[in-house]
Amino acid sequence: MVGYTEALTDPSYSGQILTLTYPLVGNYGVPDSSIKDTDGIPKFFESDKIQVRGLVVHELSLTASHWNLSMTLDEWLYNEKIPGISGIDTRELTKKIRTGGVMMAALVVSDSEIDVEKIKKQLVSAPSYDSEQFMDDVSTKQEKVYGDENQSVVVIDTGAKNAIIRNIREIGYKVIRLPWDTSYEKIMSYHPKGVVLSSGPGDPQKCPNTIETAKKLIENNIPTLGICLGAQIIGIAGNTDTYKLKYGHRGQNKPCVNLENNQVYVTSQNHGYGITPESLEKSEFNLWFTNADDKTVEGIKHKKQKCIAVQFHPEAAPGPYDCKFVFEELQHLMEEGTSAKE
Repeated sequence: MVGYTEALTDPSYSGQILTLTYPLVGNYGVPDSSIKDTDGIPKFFESDKIQVRGLVVHELSLTASHWNLSMTLDEWLYNEKIPGISGIDTRELTKKIRTGGVMMAALVVSDSEIDVEKIKKQLVSAPSYDSEQFMDDVSTKQEKVYGDENQSVVVIDTGAKNAIIRNIREIGYKVIRLPWDTSYEKIMSYHPKGVVLSSGPGDPQKCPNTIETAKKLIENNIPTLGICLGAQIIGIAGNTDTYKLKYGHRGQNKPCVNLENNQVYVTSQNHGYGITPESLEKSEFNLWFTNADDKTVEGIKHKKQKCIAVQFHPEAAPGPYDCKFVFEELQHLMEEGTSAKE
C-alpha cells in the first residue's frame, strides 16, 4: 500500500522483477531525492538508483498528490529506464508464485500477438538469478565515512540500505562503509567498536571473502551484527547451512517470535535465502527469533562471542519500527560486552 519508493531502491531487490499485491500503486508519487539528512544521506531512498529490473502492478496511478511530491512513479521509472507493466492481476500472480515458487520471468508488451514460445526460449537462455554475481553492482567501491565521532562502526556493504547507516548514526557512532570483500585486517585498521554485515541480494555462498572475514570477527570476539544476507554469512561462518526458500519472505508484515521473551514482533523482510534450522544444533549459535508463520530461522545469537544476527530488517524502510531495538542490542555488545538480556 505504501513503501514502494524504499522497496524499489533496496539493493536486496537487485536482479529481480517486483510485483505488488496492493491494487492501486503510485497515488502519492515519488519524493524529492535531493532532500538529505545532515550526513548527506537521502531521506526517502535506500540507495542512489532503482534496483529492481522490472515492476508489476495492477493499476498504476498516473496522477499523484503528496506534500513532498517530485514526480510520478511512471516518470521515475521512465527516467531510470526501468520497465514496468500494469493491468496485471497481481494477487493471482502472487498465488502462482506461492504455489510454484520464485521463477524466471519476462515483461512483454505488444500491440500484436505475442510469441510465447519464443519468449520462453529467451528466458531459458538468459542467465539465471542464482548464477548472478551481484556484489560488484550493489557494494560501494571505496570507503565512505558518515559523521565525525571518535567511536565508529564499520558496515560491510553487501548491498546496504541507507536506513542501516541512519540507525547506526542514531545510536551515536561514526559509520565507515567498506566494500563487501574488505579483509579483516583492513577493517580492524579503523579500530571500530563494532561491525555490521549488511543486507543484500543473492546467495550468501557467493560471498566467500565476506564469510572468511566473518569467521575472523567471531574468532576475535569483535561485536558484530548481521542483517538479512549478513545474517546468513555470519551463520555460515559459525557452521550453519543455508538454503533457498521456495518463494522467500517479502513484505512489511512478517511476524517473528523473540524466544527470549516470547513476544511477537511485526517485521519488514526481503530475502530469498535462509539459515537451515536443523543445522543450528551443530553450529556455534542459539536460535533467537523464529518466524511465526513457517518456523524458519529469523535470528541467532552466538553461544560465547559478541555476535548476533537477524534475518529481518530492523531498520525497516519501509515497514514497522518494532525491531529498531536490535541496534541497541549491538550497542550493548559494544559498550557492555553482553546483550541487553544478559
